[in-house]
Parts: sequence; structure tokens; C-alpha cells
Amino acid sequence: MKPVAIFRHLATEGPGYFAEFLDQHAIPRQLIRVDAGDAVPDDANAFSGLVFMGGPMSVNDDLPWIAQELELIRQAVGRDIPVLGHCLGGQLMSKALGGVVVRNPVPEIGWGEVSVSPGDTARAWLGELRAFDAFHWHGETFSLPSAAVHLLSSRHCANQGFVLGRHLGLQCHVEMTAEMIASWCEQGAGELAAAGSSPGVQAAAEMQAQMAEKLPQLHAAAQQLYRHWLQGLRRE
Repeated sequence: MKPVAIFRHLATEGPGYFAEFLDQHAIPRQLIRVDAGDAVPDDANAFSGLVFMGGPMSVNDDLPWIAQELELIRQAVGRDIPVLGHCLGGQLMSKALGGVVVRNPVPEIGWGEVSVSPGDTARAWLGELRAFDAFHWHGETFSLPSAAVHLLSSRHCANQGFVLGRHLGLQCHVEMTAEMIASWCEQGAGELAAAGSSPGVQAAAEMQAQMAEKLPQLHAAAQQLYRHWLQGLRRE
């Protein structure tokens, strides 16, 4: 089986729980460290699926690898190779497929409930789950590409997730681990201080205090999403 390609855009925003999930299911993976200068592949057929992680940059920034990743996403979708995006990754998917990425009404940082859309598509991906607490760290949001099905929303962000066939774009972070949250809180202290008065921003101490309760529930939701996504992987 060809590996799943995982695109990392910042050292601290790696695959986290998603990598653990792949290992548990004996799915080979290849980490492409865009932040460390790894080249963006030009052939999606080299992989069984493509996964794009988060990052502090905007998909609207003039960075050479952004155009390369957008083209790779379009290529993969055209060839029915599953694509999965987390936060920046979901925004890359939206833009690649005709959507737009704009500033969210407020920054959204910390734990916050996301609601699952009604309908057969959402049930296929999340079963009977109607809501769960996700982790958020974003200032922008995406529109849904044409033909995409809305999957998730939150109080401060209408588009938290979409499905397009076997492809899944997420604004929220379901890949978090305790180590990642602690690291983000430390490195993002300045951003938290600047946005602390926003109704969508949670204090770092509160985020970390809630990890023991909320991470198992987050991973349970991630398992359902990831398990369904794995069904679409190319097995040749």
C-alpha cells in the first residue's frame, strides 16, 4: 500500500493523534516537512491519500508552496485520491476547490462545541454524534466549495467542516494531543494576550485544565472521522 502523505507547515503543528491513529491501523505514512524545506510532490498518485495540517500562515499569502499544494489537492480530487485537511489544511482544500478564505468574525481559540449537521452524509461520518467539544485556533474561515456538504458548525464559525465525496475539510482541530496544546499555549502567548477580550478566546490555563476531560471525547470523534476517511484510501 502506498503511504499517506502528511504535509506539515510548522514544526509544532504536526499530525498528532492522526499519526497515532494511522499507526494503530498499520497504515504507512510519509511526513512532508514543508516548514523544513521538503519539496511538495507533483504527483498525487504516489500516495494512497493526502493530509494537510495547520499553520499560522494564510492560504492567501504569496508563498510558493501554497500554489503547489493547491494544485496537488485539485489533482488528487480529480483522481479520487482522498484528501483530509485540518484548519489551514481545510482552508487549502476550500480554496483549491473554488471556495474563498476570509477573516472570521472573531478569533476562535481554545475548546468549543461544534454541532454536527443533520443528514445522511453527517451520519456516515459521525454516526449518531450530534455535537462534541473540538479544539480551535484560527482567525480565518473558509466557504464551502461547490457540491460540498456542510458537516460542522460552531457558535463563532459557521463552517467548521465539509465533505466532498471521500474528501474531508475541517476548520477545527481534532488531531490535538496534550503535548500539542501545551506547546501552542506557550508559543501563542502573545496572540492569546492580544485577543484575550474576544468572546471566542479561552485562557491558556483553562484550555489545559480541561484537557483531561475533553481530549478523550475529542479523540472519540476523531476516530469516527478518520475511520470513515480511511475507507477511501487506495489499497493497491
